[in-house]
Amino acid sequence: MLLAVDIGNTNTKFAVFDGDDLISKASIPTPRDQTVDNVYEFLSVNFDETIENAIVCSVVPEVNEIVFGAVAAEFGVDCRVVQNHDDLGIEIRYEPLADAGADRLVNVFSAVEKYGSPLIVCSFGTATTIDAINEERVLLGGVIAPGLRTLSKALHLTTSRLPEVEIEFPDRTIQNTTVECLQSGIVIGYVEMVDGLIRRILGEMSSDARIIVTGGNAALVAEHSAHKMTVEPDLLLDGLAKLAQR
Repeated sequence: MLLAVDIGNTNTKFAVFDGDDLISKASIPTPRDQTVDNVYEFLSVNFDETIENAIVCSVVPEVNEIVFGAVAAEFGVDCRVVQNHDDLGIEIRYEPLADAGADRLVNVFSAVEKYGSPLIVCSFGTATTIDAINEERVLLGGVIAPGLRTLSKALHLTTSRLPEVEIEFPDRTIQNTTVECLQSGIVIGYVEMVDGLIRRILGEMSSDARIIVTGGNAALVAEHSAHKMTVEPDLLLDGLAKLAQR
């Protein structure tokens, strides 16, 4: 079986695949302040499958060795790390290629493998990324913006009296308490930002691209967006499983 690992800015996800089938998964906060032993204990408690290979997508390179060490200790395998120059079967117009986030590339690869092209692929996590892929499977580029919780946290940290609020979509835009005003401005404002960016991207692509969304806030955005969106919660992990088979 295959262990797929997504090391993200906020959380690190582990998933076991048997071919294309997702068998089990679990996640922990990305272990910036943890040790190999901490992650090893987490793996030993949550997974009992026999792992033959491991593939990793990481955007937090400073924790790679901790995760690699824990995987080796628990499963006896080395981790293969996705590199930007790997053959993903798509043309990537990003300059320089080394600056393209591996998570964005794997998400695009995964979406194109499942749905074909053209596509707009959105990831709503710590950061928001929106990428455009044309009919010829060319990744044209995209957009990077703050994520929902990042917006909420930043406003709290840079003001004296504004609290950090829960991410909930309010029932109306005009509110009369500070918490609800913040939720309206942050959450409704975020969905409107996403909708506006997608509208502009569709205009520049001159095509009717399918919109694939993933990440922790994907379902919330898809529910309230003016655009039709397909939610894929495990898009990156599925992509890692497909990459391992190439």
